[in-house]
Amino acid sequence: MKLAWIKGALAAGIALLPSALWAQSVNISYLTHWSPETVALLEQAAKDFAKDHPDVAVTVRAVPFGDLLTTLRSQGGGQAATIAGIYDLWLPELARDKLVAPAPETVAGEVKSAWPAGVVTAASVGGVLYGVPNEIDVYALNYNKALFKEAGIEAAPKTWDELKDAAAKLTKKDAGQQGFGMINSWAAGVVHPFSSLLVSNGGELVTGGKPVLDSKNAGETFQLYEELIRSGSSDPAMGTADANTTGPFLDNFVSGKTGMIIMANWWESALKAGMGDKFADIATAPIPVGPSGDKPRSISYSWMTVVNAGAAEAEQKAAWDFLAWLNSPKSGPNGASAMANILMSMGILPSRSSDVDAFKDKLGSEFLSGYVSVLDDAKPFPVVLGGQEFSESLQQTIEALQYGKVSATEAQTDAQADAAAILEKAAK
Repeated sequence: MKLAWIKGALAAGIALLPSALWAQSVNISYLTHWSPETVALLEQAAKDFAKDHPDVAVTVRAVPFGDLLTTLRSQGGGQAATIAGIYDLWLPELARDKLVAPAPETVAGEVKSAWPAGVVTAASVGGVLYGVPNEIDVYALNYNKALFKEAGIEAAPKTWDELKDAAAKLTKKDAGQQGFGMINSWAAGVVHPFSSLLVSNGGELVTGGKPVLDSKNAGETFQLYEELIRSGSSDPAMGTADANTTGPFLDNFVSGKTGMIIMANWWESALKAGMGDKFADIATAPIPVGPSGDKPRSISYSWMTVVNAGAAEAEQKAAWDFLAWLNSPKSGPNGASAMANILMSMGILPSRSSDVDAFKDKLGSEFLSGYVSVLDDAKPFPVVLGGQEFSESLQQTIEALQYGKVSATEAQTDAQADAAAILEKAAK
């Protein structure tokens, strides 16, 4: 009788135990914006991880880039993905709202020793690391060598005057061809090329947490856009784009209807897919230097993987274990990480120092070498509270300038006023 009572009590007690304490496996999810082909590579990496970690199952979910931040904001606690890939601009807000977990000491120590200091800073808030950096993106001038040859242009422009001159020679209105393409309808696509020209003119977007778009350097950048559009060298109707397909903006460059653009390294795969053998006509060069600049510069930004602060303890541990493996030299080919292998399949620059060494031959290609050459002088896009709203506001102002709704002077005044209000409010 006593033995039966003990057995019954034990059974009841076990039934009340949290399942995480006795379950044989942990299920974690990974939210990304990558294409199906890239998701397949990540799923294969998860299968490779499972060979030595049979107790962890990783499910990958992808949403369009435009929905990624909204998805992160709308899902909370245990309902959200365990791991998410994020644009570093979003980190201050996500950390403030306690939606992402600080990296454990083992992961933080590895990141701080194996990644460049600037990349680590972009993945941190208040000195606390919140994730594992993966890709770093910079901008360069992309141009069509075949169109340059037709127009009698011997080399990529190095200054803004040379840029304007080349853009004019490449423009053939009757043939629907523009000399220099500008993106619209996509915040980062609009703001980053503009900002790269700004920093190549010796300017800054934000200094000491405050916008400095009222500088002479910024004024000259707004004027450059105005001149290119008024001269007909740039047609905003040809620049519609989004972060997933790059739309007509990509189509016009691929089809030879655009001579030059400023774009990031990650779109190499889209160019190759669209152009086939004609991809050999595309070359890269540093951003042309403005009248107030001293050398070519680019805006840079990075991505990172974070862990949901609301996930269960076992899930968080499994997530960090997976990220540590995914980004380690032991997970990929020839001393590279599996993450770097995935990134390089898209033409994206990995940020871990050992990964850059492992892929030095591929990074030396004609297309990517132009991006690697500007890494040292790149200026990180400001990672501040209100950064996304600031970027979207500047996008709207630049687009208004593109479509002739405001002058360069008015655009500069509006951009500074809006940015000051946004960043001041966000800082409170």
